[in-house]
Amino acid sequence: MNNSSTTFDEKLAAAKKLLASKGLWRASYAPTLVAFLWRAGVRIPPPHFAGFFGVFLFSGAVFGGAWGLIMWWLRWSREGTSPATAAVLSALVGLLVGLGMAAYYRYSARHNAIPSWESFDPSEVQ
Repeated sequence: MNNSSTTFDEKLAAAKKLLASKGLWRASYAPTLVAFLWRAGVRIPPPHFAGFFGVFLFSGAVFGGAWGLIMWWLRWSREGTSPATAAVLSALVGLLVGLGMAAYYRYSARHNAIPSWESFDPSEVQ
């Protein structure tokens, strides 16, 4: 199983190598925001290795929040949309996008036989 002396960076490098060997696009297994967070020192697994709920929360919150702010700035504030309505709409969009992204990554992980992050053993990647 996992070697306790394996660092996060080593495990991440092996995970990227595994994902690339499966024919997955880099943009799929290392989305821009996730890659930025890795460079900033945030230790999160690639989305294919993360659980359904984690991907759901992360992608839903990021997309719903960003979309809501952009819509508020470009349209809703000028139309007189209440902040409560804007928040509910943003949350609903985040919910839908989060569910969609989580379903995609779970399907892709199963289809490509990607293990969970906890059970991933970097020494098995060639």
